[in-house]
Amino acid sequence: MLASTSRYRRELLQRLGLEFEVARPDVDEAALDGETPQATAVRLAHAKARAVAATGAGDAWVLGSDQVGELAGHPLGKPGAREAAIAQLRAMSGRTVRFHTALSLVHADGTSYAACDLTEVRVRVLRDAEIVRYVDAEQPFDCAGSFKSEGLGITLFERIDTGDPTALVGLPLIATCGLLRLAGFALP
Repeated sequence: MLASTSRYRRELLQRLGLEFEVARPDVDEAALDGETPQATAVRLAHAKARAVAATGAGDAWVLGSDQVGELAGHPLGKPGAREAAIAQLRAMSGRTVRFHTALSLVHADGTSYAACDLTEVRVRVLRDAEIVRYVDAEQPFDCAGSFKSEGLGITLFERIDTGDPTALVGLPLIATCGLLRLAGFALP
């Protein structure tokens, strides 16, 4: 069971050919005072999986995931609107942004496995006209960092440093497969 209503995570998990259901986790996603972006991602991934497992998942394994962007030690959220996306991309221009993507696989019996991926994105120096064209074309308002790396967002980067190219989209499939194998799933 996937403890997320993110279409991006659902599409990624479908690549594995497993049957799964989707459930909306009822979790407050606010960061705690003094919490690092990585710690926030790890805590929320586990909270999402536990919340769904506690609401009648039965014997199913529940996969929770959360991603928090980090710019100069500060969390980057989802912009939600055009002007916020433009401001976020301006702030990221010419800088490196870190994305912490955490996973938690939880069973109703209390067994759990976890992982956290770190992806670093070097954003090239962006002109305002490029930012506006990009935001208007892709409207990345529901994406931390205001871009979609699987789409036109790739044009904004100098490089991506990662061990898992799917992590930046929101679900690191290499780590996901590792957790599923630990839980006894046969992949492929």
